[in-house]
Order: sequence, then structure tokens, then C-alpha cells
Amino acid sequence: NSLPDSVVVQRVEERLSALGNIVACNDHVALVHPDVDRETEDVISDVLGVEVFRQIVGGQALVGSYCKFSNQGGMVHPRTTVEDIEELSSLLQVPLVAGTVNRGSDVLGGGLIVNDWSSFVGLDTTSTEISVIENIFRLSGATGGAGGQQGQGQQSNIVTNMRSSLIDQLS
Repeated sequence: NSLPDSVVVQRVEERLSALGNIVACNDHVALVHPDVDRETEDVISDVLGVEVFRQIVGGQALVGSYCKFSNQGGMVHPRTTVEDIEELSSLLQVPLVAGTVNRGSDVLGGGLIVNDWSSFVGLDTTSTEISVIENIFRLSGATGGAGGQQGQGQQSNIVTNMRSSLIDQLS
């Protein structure tokens, strides 16, 4: 009972119980496995306040494992066709790129966690993969907008400090 009242928690009775593998979402849209129960789809829509679409990504039904996106951008399975990327980008209203993590792994959910201001990647992720992630999710510290955005500056400082701490620990 330590969660604030504004945090909604809902139990789902779903055959596909690893929700992180079958759901990918941002603040506006959720992609779900094509075989998810209608009741689960409704719960996701109601609790997260998003529009839900049944989708496959790169021929894979586990959209949470093979697709990661935020309100800024997204990454999909490397075998996703250009046409599918354009369709998904239009649906999600964010730019998308096909990519990998952890030295070429196409299981993005196994090596990438991202939100609008930070990401964490697996230890084996290469500098090229990190660069792609930083660019598509707009994480490189550039706000892209007018100056004076104090929230972005604070978030950038947090990311810089976290990155420095992780590098120090791993060196």
C-alpha cells in the first residue's frame, strides 16, 4: 500500500502472461501480440490510457521483445521491411529505425530499456548501436527546441551523472 493513488494497478488473466514480451507502448499508443485476449486489450487501454493495436513487427508476434519506442522515436527488429517501418511510424507518430543491441541481437527487449530521457542497454552493446539508440530516441542531450528548457537540462545532468557512474564502475 505504498503506491500513490495516482498509480493504477490492474491484474489481468492472460494466457500470454509475460506482458513485457507482448506489449510495447508509449504515452499514446500500445502495440500488442495479435493473440492477446480482448479483455486484456481493454485493460491495457483503460489502465495506460492509450490506443491499442494488434500488430506484428518484423514477422515477430512478440512486439515487446522486438520493438521498443518512446514518445521521441523507436527501434524495431532488423528484418522489418521499409514498408512496415513506414506504416508503423505513421501509426505511432514517431520516427523508427531498424536496429540491434548487444552486438547484433535482434531481441531488443533483452538489451534495451528506454523512456523519453534515458536508456539502458546490455553490456555487450557496441558504440555504434548506442549511437543509433541515442539518435533515434533523441537522447544525446540536444533538446531540439528553444533554449531555456530547465527540465531537459536537469534530465541531461542526471543522464550524464548516471553514465559517468556506470563507466567508473565498469572500468
